[in-house]
This record gives sequence, C-alpha cells and structure tokens, in this order.
Amino acid sequence: MSCDHCSPAAGCAGCGSLSLGAKRGNGLVFALVGQPNSGKSTLFNGLTGSHQHVGNWPGKTVEQKVGEFELSGKKNRVVDLPGAYSLTANSPEEEVTHDFLISGDVDAALVVVDASQLERSLFILADFAACTPQTPCVLVLNLMDIAEQQGKRIDAKKLESRLGVPVVPFVAADAKRYGNLLAAMNRAVSEKTTVDAKSLERALALHDDTVRGAGAAKFAWIDEVVAGAVDSPKKTHALSRFDRVAIGSRWSKPLAIAMILLGFMLAFVPATPIMLLGGGISTLGQIAAAALIDAGAPAVLANLLWGVVANSLCFAVMMTGYVFGINLVFLAYEEWGYMARISYVFDETMARFGLQGKSLMPFLMCFGCTMGGVSGARVIDSWGQRMLTMMMAWAIPCATTWGVVPVLAVTFFGAGAPLVIAAIFVVCLFMMWVVGKIFGPKLAPKDARAGLVMELPPYHKPRMKNVLRGALLKSWSMFRRAFKIVALFTLVIWLLTYTASGNMEDSALYAIGMAIEPFTRIFGMGWETFTAWFCALAIKESAVGVLSAVFSGSTTPNAAIVGAVTGTAAIAPNIGEIIATHTSAPEALAFIFAFTFNMPCAASCSMTVAESHSPKWVAITGVFYICSSLLLGCAAYHVGLLLFA
Repeated sequence: MSCDHCSPAAGCAGCGSLSLGAKRGNGLVFALVGQPNSGKSTLFNGLTGSHQHVGNWPGKTVEQKVGEFELSGKKNRVVDLPGAYSLTANSPEEEVTHDFLISGDVDAALVVVDASQLERSLFILADFAACTPQTPCVLVLNLMDIAEQQGKRIDAKKLESRLGVPVVPFVAADAKRYGNLLAAMNRAVSEKTTVDAKSLERALALHDDTVRGAGAAKFAWIDEVVAGAVDSPKKTHALSRFDRVAIGSRWSKPLAIAMILLGFMLAFVPATPIMLLGGGISTLGQIAAAALIDAGAPAVLANLLWGVVANSLCFAVMMTGYVFGINLVFLAYEEWGYMARISYVFDETMARFGLQGKSLMPFLMCFGCTMGGVSGARVIDSWGQRMLTMMMAWAIPCATTWGVVPVLAVTFFGAGAPLVIAAIFVVCLFMMWVVGKIFGPKLAPKDARAGLVMELPPYHKPRMKNVLRGALLKSWSMFRRAFKIVALFTLVIWLLTYTASGNMEDSALYAIGMAIEPFTRIFGMGWETFTAWFCALAIKESAVGVLSAVFSGSTTPNAAIVGAVTGTAAIAPNIGEIIATHTSAPEALAFIFAFTFNMPCAASCSMTVAESHSPKWVAITGVFYICSSLLLGCAAYHVGLLLFA
C-alpha cells in the first residue's frame, strides 16, 4: 500500500494517520523533522520553553513531544518528531514520523540538518520532498557555528533559490537567532513554500526502482543542490589524535568506562547542595511540627506534617538533586560530542544481547543510582530497546544496596562474605539474562531490533546555558513525579508505623507482621526482616535503620526511614550483634538476596515511568522483580539451611 504522494522508490509504508487533535482554534501545527544529533531537541526547547509536554503517540510506544509557541500573535503548536535517518518506516520511530507528516495535521515542517555535515544530513530533506511534496517547509541549517569552525562556507541564498523554500543559517542554542527563524516560518505558511522536487523526480526516474536505487538518486540530487553553494576545506577525514584512542584502539572501552565513572563522581558536585537542602526541609518540618504541638495542635497532625509532608519533600528534593547532577554532567558530555563515541565503542558487545551500544551507559550508572541509569536510557532511539534496557537495569544493585549488603554479609559470614558478594554478581547477570529472555521477544523482537546507525558528531565546547536549561527541565519533571509516588509510600508506612506512645509493639505494622509471619517464613524471612524488605520499597537506605528499630525497639520504622535519609538515623552502634542475635544465617542470606533484587526505590520507579511513558510496563516490571526477589530469598534460605545446618 502506498500513498498518493510517495513513489514506490521512496519506500513509503502506507498512510496511517496519527492525529494529535492538534487543530484547535486558529493556531498552526509545525513538525520538527531531522536526523538524530541534528539539534532538533534544542530547537524545540528554544521555541517552547516550559510550554511543552511529553507522552506517547496514540497506539504507539514512541515518545511524543508537543509544545506551544507564539507566531504572529497566535498560539501555535510544534511537534518534535522522533529523530530518523530516513522516512522509509523501517522502525517504529520512522513509521511515526512518516505517518504524521502525511496525516494532514501538519501546516508546515522545519527540516533541521547539521550544517557541519550538510551533504549527508540533506538526505532527510530528500525523503521529505519525495513523501510530502505539498507540505510547506523551512530548511534549518543548524550548528552553523561548528561548520564555520571547520572552515565550511554555505551560501544559504543559493540553496534557497534552488530548493524554493526558506533556508535559515541557525544555532539552536543562540536565542538571538530565533527572530530570523520565526520570520522564515511565517513566510513558509503564508506563501506555501514547498521543495522544488522536479530534479529529484528526474533523478528517481533515472535509477532502479529499489531501495538502493532510490538512495543513489537522492544523493545525486543532493550533489546537484549543493554544487557551488558549499565551500569546504579540502582535508582528509582522518581520526583526531583523541579519537584514535577513544574509538580506534584497545583502550577505547576502558576509557569509555572511566569517563562514565568520572561523570558519575562529578555529578555529586552540583547534586550535594541540593541534597543538603532536602535534608534541611526535614529539619524545618520537625521544627514546624514542634511549634504546632506547642500551639496546642493534636500530636497526630504535627507528626503527619513532619513524617509525611515534610519528609516526602525531603526525599523528593534529595533524589532530584542527584538526577540534576547526572543530567548536567552527561548533557555536557553529549554537547561535547563524546556520548556518541561511548555508544559506538560498545555497540557490537551490546548487540549480542539484543541491545545497542547506548545501553552500556545506563548499566554502569546503575551501580551508582538506578535513577541515573534509567535517566541515561533516554539516548536509546528504539522504545522497545530503551524499555528493555531499563528493565534489565533494575537488576543491577545500586550504591545504597552495596552500602547495606556488606554489613550483613560480614556480620553473618565473616571470611565468607566475598563469596556472598560474588554470588550477587552472578545472580545479577542471571536476572538480566532472564529479563531479556522473557521480555525481549515482545519489546525488541529480532526482526525489529534497531542497530546503531549514527554520525559521530564533531567535538565542540559545551554550551553550558543550554546544558543547564535541559538539566533543570528534566529535574523539575522528575521532582513532580517523584514527590507524588514518594508521598504515597511515605503515607502508607507512616500509617502502619505511627504510634502515640512510640512503642513498636503498639503499631499496626507489628500486629500485621505477627499475623503474616507464617507467610513471610515461606520466603525465609521473619516479619522483622520482611518489614525491612517492604520499607526499602520507599527508599533503600532505610533497611538497616528499620532492622535496628524493630529489633532494638528504640524507635519506629517510620522514624528510622526518616533518619536514614536525613543522616540522623538512630542506629544502634552494635547493630550487627543485634541483628545476629535475632536472625539466623539462612534468614540473613534470604534477606540479602530478597533485598538486593527487589524493585528499586519509589523515586527510581517514578523515573522509569517518566522515561518510558508506560505505567503498564513499569507495573509489569515491578511485579516481576517483587516476585523474583521473594523467590530468590526462598532459594537462598534453603541453600543457607544446607550450608549452616
């Protein structure tokens, strides 16, 4: 099936309509079209600012970004279509882009190309002209500053006369350039400027009616368009001295891993002040709660203000601080041009698991924080591979887990603790393999897996204003989602653990724990260790504090969770002895494995929802990991019975 506008050589896959319901009022709809790394997202953010939202295309698990901006005194919409190297609909992203362009919902398109690699980037314009010759458009020559640094000179007027559409030399990160762009957009819709594709049609007619023939015809057309309009310095494209090490030597992979770990450490520099601010919110909440009690307010109200409201804000701010740091550092890496090199170096290795080279960075970042790893997965082009990467990343123990597990391992197993740690690494790899085997065929079937096709961008100095803006937008989005989920978890735990007396045995959790202990014993855990496992769903740091609370009776689990996050945890100095007194070695082994491979904290779950735009798949992942962790706990308990009988 082919549409009226697309020639068979253009590779049209049919005309499906993906309407956004965007035609409202008198506003216009603009589509942003371009290859990955062309600067489309930066342009989108520059046009819309905070007036944007992200979701999924109707019936598709492909990210949809829509924003509003003003043109000629009217509110208009711009749709940032998924980055695509062509419009042949060979992937879900290409299919979405193609179908939306031919849907009739587009008033004009902004075709964004990389001016520093103009000849290759213009291929998307050739595809656009072949598929939608009647759609007005503007050709945006982005990254002109990089092109000029390379010594490239582009005659925009000559290109404009040959193409028949406005051609705008542009730098998306430069706010002063947007006036010219808006003027060109206004001209495109008022004059209905369309690409003069007559020469393209002639080229297509001269070549074979095949995909290869169509590609050759489009490149021949590009050569004709740029002839005499682009002056490039004649120099070889040999690798730079740095790239000879970064992508062309045996040191490429170790260097990439080192750069990721360095980025992880650098992220704590901007994150620490924000995390300290979060801790201060809890303190202020405690002061406010005390003031309420002094004023005669009911104690339960004051405790609710501190234990739920203030501490939910505390948790959300502290977690967002780390996300801000991660985004700031790795957006700078991306602006610099190194992120693409990391993906390139590990693509062949990741392909063996049905993933892309871009999946490595999220996996490594998860050893620091699952939120950082999940956030890093956004660079993966294919939604299915991105979702599968995030699901597999949940199996990797975060830094907090590594802070808890050794304490218990050394307490119970002494010199055998390294064997426990080694077993955790083995189970981690096993869990990732199981996730790939179970969910891979659905999310990333072999015939639909997207390989890594990309241009290595040139290195250039990061535009820190642009990097900071991107990090702030992503962090604010994370904070809003995290606060909702963390508040819900915190409220549930507060309701279960609040007592007027402060005595653990008076709490609802104690009563429930005693009632369900026959069930928890199936998985090798008493109600106390099961409680710590459950509370870790809210925040991993709480586990040791909760164990201290339930075994020593010095405080309630709710207070222990608050203390763990704010750094004021009242953990018994002899916590190891206390746990060992109340817990057997098999039960400790069961808890270690159930805790390690449980679903991550509430904030990480929130981040996964934000990045995947699929609560359904996040819920499926959560159920899988909860069930798997309990089964692993059961298996570890019975292994422990054999070893320590």
